[in-house]
Amino acid sequence: MGPFLFAAGSHEGRVRSVSVFNRRNAVIGWLVWMAGKSALKQKAKEAVPAIDAETKKPNKSAIALLLAGAVGAATFARRRSGDGPPPADNA
Repeated sequence: MGPFLFAAGSHEGRVRSVSVFNRRNAVIGWLVWMAGKSALKQKAKEAVPAIDAETKKPNKSAIALLLAGAVGAATFARRRSGDGPPPADNA
């Protein structure tokens, strides 16, 4: 019947009965999920390195993140192109 058992109708077009407690718990769970999701989004936005407002330059963590991303991308591209050394066999 799927995950939406409360909406599964019978052949007569009637909605199957669901206990009040199940509905209440589903609504409370949905509200907690939505509140937690918005709180985590806000926290993630605050954690992202940004440009310093006073100096108009990126802060040190933003520079480090940019360099690490560039090194990772270069390593990935080199391995995918086959120009690098062959991987070591551990057989």
